[in-house]
Amino acid sequence: QVQLVESGGGLVQAGGSLRLSCAASARTFVNVAMGWFRQAPGKGREFVGAIRWSVGDTYHVASLKDRFTISRDNAKNTMYLQMNNLKPEDTAVYYCAAGPLTVRWSDQTSDQTFYYWGQGTQVTVSS
Repeated sequence: QVQLVESGGGLVQAGGSLRLSCAASARTFVNVAMGWFRQAPGKGREFVGAIRWSVGDTYHVASLKDRFTISRDNAKNTMYLQMNNLKPEDTAVYYCAAGPLTVRWSDQTSDQTFYYWGQGTQVTVSS
């Protein structure tokens, strides 16, 4: 069982930055991917990006990769989402998730491939 706890959300003005953290309880992380999703009011859950834990390579949604960056700290079992130049349309609840690696990154973008989820953290960007 893996427990995930997000933190770092809050209220920020447009153009500002936030760094979200996702702390994982698992002792070992082998063949695991961790990802970030977000869900805006009235919308479905949207994939933001993911990281293959062991090797550290990342995949970001094309529309966000210039502003959002995923990283991880192996020693702390923590994943991060650095968000810069935030826009009001980035307002959403942000979730981290963990699950087994998929062969292709395109499969990793589906929330169906992630088995464990955090409780979510609210990010609100004011104009």
